[in-house]
Amino acid sequence: MSDETRPLRTAAVIPAAGRGVRLGPGAPKALRALNGTPMLVHAVRAMAASRAVSLVVVVAPADGAPEVKRLLDEHALPARTDYLVVPGGDTRQESVRLGLEALPEGVDIVLVHDAARPLVPVDTVDAVVEAVRDGAVAVVPAMPLADTVKEVAPAAPGEPEPVVATPERSRLRAVQTPQGFDRDTLVNAHATIALTGDGATDDAGLVERLGAPVVVVPGHEEAFKVTRPLDLVLAEAVLARRRANDGF
Repeated sequence: MSDETRPLRTAAVIPAAGRGVRLGPGAPKALRALNGTPMLVHAVRAMAASRAVSLVVVVAPADGAPEVKRLLDEHALPARTDYLVVPGGDTRQESVRLGLEALPEGVDIVLVHDAARPLVPVDTVDAVVEAVRDGAVAVVPAMPLADTVKEVAPAAPGEPEPVVATPERSRLRAVQTPQGFDRDTLVNAHATIALTGDGATDDAGLVERLGAPVVVVPGHEEAFKVTRPLDLVLAEAVLARRRANDGF
């Protein structure tokens, strides 16, 4: 089968090596329970729910890969999807790069997904994959902003911050994940853009810095990031509504 006729194979990389300090002390954020199941397991299931995704690579804390592997083994995941656990690095950017290095040959499309977005619907995942299949090298799901945004000049902690600009809200989007990429483009971005400070928190931003085009597809309100305790409450409510609607 030629490359032109071979179906494009898709893998998802989930960096889950962070501590999640804003949720307070305790287990790493990705391992916090949501409806009795670790958020990471929800996130893996969300990627595996797409029939396009044949492999999920979870990038675990450097000293916690065996624990994460055991955790995934204990929870039911779709049989058609393989998963792999690899140790991560000190930053998200480094962890994504390590996840990319673990991908086998034959993977053409890579999704990068936040473990802290456990409830992204499968339709959103499929829309991102489809956009890459249609020729985009980088795709991000995003939502219009509900709030007006102000650009401010930094001030000392606790001091009022002067407003310097009010961007036009209609042109702004709040970016979500999974972000989808042509594999070669994303690998090139990680190899080219130097790891500085805490590294990149947005892989599409790395591709932008290469000068490659990035496009947006509609995101979903349930793909929000679980960062603070109130987000856990909201996520539990979403799961409760899904159980009531779907009977599980």
